[in-house]
Amino acid sequence: MRYLFSWLSFVFVMLLATTSSMAQDTIKKKKTSFQSKSLKKTEELKKAYDSGDEESIAKNYEQLAEDFYSKNNEIKAEEYYQKALTVYRKLKRKEDIARVLRSLAKIQESQNKFVQASTNYKVASEATSDKKLEKINANDFNRLTSSNAVKQKELLNSNIKILAEEDKVEELSDAYLKKAETDKLENKPEEAINNYNQALVYAEDKPDKAISIKNKIADIYVAKNEFGKALEINQSILKSAEKKNDFTTQITQKQKLASLYFQTNKPEKAVEELKTAYKLASKKGNTAEVKRSLLALVDYYKQKGNDKERLLIYNDFLQNFDAIIQSDTTLIDAKIFQVTEEKIKQLETEKALKDELISKKNTFNYFLIGAVFLLLLFFGLIVKALFAIKKKNKEIALQSLRREMNPHFIFNSLNSVNQFISQNKELEANKYLTSYSKLMRNIMENSNKDFVTLTTEVNQLKKYLDLEHLRFQDQFDYEIIVDELLDTDAVFIPNMIIQPHLENAIWHGLRYLEHKGHLLLQFKIEKNQLVVLIDDDGIGLTRSKELKTVNQKVHKSRGLTNTKERIQLLNELYKHYIRFEINEKNAPSSGTIIRIEMPLITKVE
Repeated sequence: MRYLFSWLSFVFVMLLATTSSMAQDTIKKKKTSFQSKSLKKTEELKKAYDSGDEESIAKNYEQLAEDFYSKNNEIKAEEYYQKALTVYRKLKRKEDIARVLRSLAKIQESQNKFVQASTNYKVASEATSDKKLEKINANDFNRLTSSNAVKQKELLNSNIKILAEEDKVEELSDAYLKKAETDKLENKPEEAINNYNQALVYAEDKPDKAISIKNKIADIYVAKNEFGKALEINQSILKSAEKKNDFTTQITQKQKLASLYFQTNKPEKAVEELKTAYKLASKKGNTAEVKRSLLALVDYYKQKGNDKERLLIYNDFLQNFDAIIQSDTTLIDAKIFQVTEEKIKQLETEKALKDELISKKNTFNYFLIGAVFLLLLFFGLIVKALFAIKKKNKEIALQSLRREMNPHFIFNSLNSVNQFISQNKELEANKYLTSYSKLMRNIMENSNKDFVTLTTEVNQLKKYLDLEHLRFQDQFDYEIIVDELLDTDAVFIPNMIIQPHLENAIWHGLRYLEHKGHLLLQFKIEKNQLVVLIDDDGIGLTRSKELKTVNQKVHKSRGLTNTKERIQLLNELYKHYIRFEINEKNAPSSGTIIRIEMPLITKVE
């Protein structure tokens, strides 16, 4: 007999193993509501893939995750939430990212993946712009990372308060469930029951969840050996299931009742409930529950040594096996899951291939664009180099012009020294040489600068005028006036652009006078412009031309040309509009007025 039951057990296991292939045939004959829903989701996902609508793809993944979760398939739910999260991150949809992260964290927490769950709660808190949701996620992160039960409850209470304000019923139910689980860990059954009852209040529109909560309460009563209260709850659930024709719940509750009857030494009632559960599961084609009920009965009969009943129950199962399989919708649903996943994987593979083709095409396009860009860059560098060379040439030309000293100035300076020495005026000669050397030193120190401060230029011009006055002290006096509004240390002026005009005024205007003349150098502001006036009462332009020799005319021509070229180069290099004009005074006065205008330059680049 023992070998017979071993053989029957083997056949029982093998028959259950064949249910997958039989379900494949059954799926062709029957359609369930889940099948229609699943196929619809797959079609929607296909449309989203075909249109390239990333947002719809993410939403479909999210909905599929919720479907798997409703079927208690947490592993697949987690997988599809991860897929949705990947797409939302690609789209940079912060609120969607926060929502999916929270859903993902809740599933991971239910699987005791506390490290991953806490991380996702934290990231969800950082991702959302909703302050209340940010607080809820932060609380859940702190709750999972804390080992203090009191603190955990405080954080849950904080969440419950926020969720109540937001009227988030399902989340409230979950929060109370977590409080109850914390109470159970602390061995506080009464508080756990209270929190389960609170969770039950917010789970009224979720029948499956409500049944699960009631069973948890019944389990606490069983742990407390209060079997009467546990039986009461299970019988209440059973009656409600019978009214709604919820056969799955009827089967599971009868199994629970059988377990309670066994624990309270009422084996007859337990066997009766198991037989009813077995028959109902067989009739409705719930293979998993048929197996569970059958094994419980066989185990009981084995303990009692009642081989006859064991044989009868095996025989009944074998006779009804085909009918059970043919009517088993759970196997159909399992197959639908498999078919759906295969279609989704196919869609993902096709999309990956499309993305790869697009990527290769884009790579080629980027290569072409890059090549064109490099050519343009190369062309730009050549143009820049040419401009740089041109600019450098201008700078060199400007420097050359700036360093070009008036030969007459050097020659006349040396003649003056020679004259002083021949007249035994050694003191005057020494004084002149000292002043001349200081001036030349200043000129050489600033020779590499296009602009100097107004202070530097005024000091330099004063030394030059002092030198010329020492030479022609009987011919003219000079005066320098600087507008008080000018900050001479902050304003810049072209280096040595004024000196040639002063030299012309002295050498070609004032030194020919029979009386002592006057030279005015003035700096002032007019309409945000720096204006330089050189005013002399010399013999004037007309008379000066009449007195000049051929060599002097050539020199003057070169001096004016030099100044014009320097101003032109300065304007081109620095984009400053500098200009000057020379006017002769009208009779009866004589002399010239030179006016130089330029912008107020406060920064030199």
